[in-house]
Amino acid sequence: MSDRPAPTWRDGWLAHARHCPSPNFGPRPGHATVDLAVVHSISLPPGEYGGPEIEQLFTNRLDWDAHPYFDQIRGMEVSAHFLIRRTGELVQFVSVHDRAWHAGASTWCGRDNCNDFSVGIELEGLEGDTFEPAQYKALSTLLRDLHQQWPLSAVVGHEHIAPGRKQDPGAGFDWARLQALTGWDRQRFAG
Repeated sequence: MSDRPAPTWRDGWLAHARHCPSPNFGPRPGHATVDLAVVHSISLPPGEYGGPEIEQLFTNRLDWDAHPYFDQIRGMEVSAHFLIRRTGELVQFVSVHDRAWHAGASTWCGRDNCNDFSVGIELEGLEGDTFEPAQYKALSTLLRDLHQQWPLSAVVGHEHIAPGRKQDPGAGFDWARLQALTGWDRQRFAG
C-alpha cells in the first residue's frame, strides 16, 4: 500500500493531470464497463519529442502543411484519454466516462470495439523504441489511480488488440518493468 493520497477525480477527469479537452470523443454504450487500459505510442513528427503537435492533433488544430509527414494523417480525428510525455508529464484529453477515439478496429477477449470499454493511454515515443523511466513511473501511478475508480482487469498494447494493423508500443516497451512498478499480478498484462 502507498502512503500517497487517493487520486481526485471529477466527472472522469484526474485532478493532477493537465487538462487539454479534445472534441474527439463520444458516449460509451450504456452497458460498458471500463476494465481495459490500452497503451499506445505516438510522436509527431515521428521521432520528434516535446512539441505541441500531439496535442494539436488530438484537438483538431494541427497544421497539416507544417511537416511533410502530416499529409499521411491529414484529416484524422483521433484522441486518447491520456498522454504521458517523455518527461512524465500527464495530459488528459477526454473524461474516462466518455469514449475516446484511440483503438480503431479492435478486439480483446472476444469483445470488439475496444474504445467502448477501455482507457487509451499514449506514451510519447516511437513504436519499437524504448521509453523513459519517468514515463513508466507516471504510467504505473496512472494505472493505480484508474483502478481505484474502474475495475481494470487488463493492461495491453495497441498491438495486442489490433494485431497486424498496429505495432505500438512495440518491442521497446518493458512490460515486466511496468508490472513491477504497479505491483499487480503478471496475468493482468498482455505484454
